[in-house]
Amino acid sequence: MAPTFDKDYVLKTLEERGIRFVRFWFTDVLGFLKSFAVTDTEVEVAFEEGMGFDGSSIDGFARIQESDMVAFPDASTFQLLPWRPEEGGVARMFCDITTPDGEPFDGDPRWILKRTLKKAADMGYTMYVGPELEFFYFADSEGTEVLDKGGYFDLTPLDVASDLRRDTVLALEKLGIPVEYSHHEVAPSQHEIDLRYTDALAMADNVMTYRLTVKEIAYHNGVYATFMPKPIQGENGSGMHTHQSLFDKNGNAFFDANDPQGYNLSTIGKQYIAGLLKYAPEFCAVTNQFVNSYKRLVPGYEAPVYVTWARRNRSAMVRVPMYKPGKENATRVELRSPDPAANPYLAFAVMLGAGLKGIEEGLELPAEATNNIFHMTEEELETAGIKMLPENLGEAIKLFEESETMKEILGDHVHRFFVENKKAEWDEYKAYVTSWEQDKYLSVL
Repeated sequence: MAPTFDKDYVLKTLEERGIRFVRFWFTDVLGFLKSFAVTDTEVEVAFEEGMGFDGSSIDGFARIQESDMVAFPDASTFQLLPWRPEEGGVARMFCDITTPDGEPFDGDPRWILKRTLKKAADMGYTMYVGPELEFFYFADSEGTEVLDKGGYFDLTPLDVASDLRRDTVLALEKLGIPVEYSHHEVAPSQHEIDLRYTDALAMADNVMTYRLTVKEIAYHNGVYATFMPKPIQGENGSGMHTHQSLFDKNGNAFFDANDPQGYNLSTIGKQYIAGLLKYAPEFCAVTNQFVNSYKRLVPGYEAPVYVTWARRNRSAMVRVPMYKPGKENATRVELRSPDPAANPYLAFAVMLGAGLKGIEEGLELPAEATNNIFHMTEEELETAGIKMLPENLGEAIKLFEESETMKEILGDHVHRFFVENKKAEWDEYKAYVTSWEQDKYLSVL
């Protein structure tokens, strides 16, 4: 786990290392990283009073008439940016956003996750997550020219990006972010770096740092990295499979050696999974928030489209990795539908919120999906009571807009902005004439 820093450590480090600037980081509602620079002499005051900025220019933050916002740096997130020169280097800290009167701002995604984690804590739980983020390297941002034709776990001369991955892993470790695995993925030029599990708030900060680090290292090596969910037609898209578990005072709350069904899952674990299954169609707009996200969620490309759970079956949306004796603390569930372009603060909040709802409502875990769901007919799916995730952003927004649970988890401010923003995106897409339509119809109609 990364060391925890406090205000005194930060101020001492700035002085000793001659660091003149600290970047204050936060995200907008869609998960785009925002920052402004603060000089070393202002940091001490910022810890006490925060730093004011204009929130009206940040997507989803505030209307022009209520635009004043205050950013309070979180000293525990202090790190030097490894891609900046060491001499007179640049540091960063994540911030919590408040209103001028000191109240948490209800449009701050970090606050929304903190609020959901507080609900879990009040129920006796801490959430841990370990996401697997996939991405593509391309020659530049103008097209999809791949760097290699390597395949899953390949390490051959074809995998020319292994040096890029190594440099990225080293940079992440300098930023205090431990890495579990790093490998080539199934599609050409597609890669995955998995972060070692930690508590959900630290992991959301880590995901934001990870995405920037991948892009910075690529940029410094003259290539482009993208977390677009489905950049290449006919190839697998990029996911953010999210492993998650709840711990209570006795350890892993999902584990039960005496599970009568033989899954080694506790009642809490089963109810949590049932909550994910019940609310996944409603939170899909958050975990898969762009028009392009739904080009990945189609049958035939390993991405889950059916709302099911299983242990060995990778066509299911929720997978429970098999229990290994002596590894009780590793008991977890893996949600396979999210993609890496999601806002991690909101994504973790809706996953946790859905799981907690499952516990509160005492939901029953449906039967495990033991066969390949992709090969089932529509009639078989209907008979088995298996629902599908939304087929497009339009469907996802409709379910999200009508969801009282999502409104409760995210709050009115973010829920309303998300609906408005995504409806506008969907309307813009519906009016756009694609090259597929031109290729299909122009010469024959």
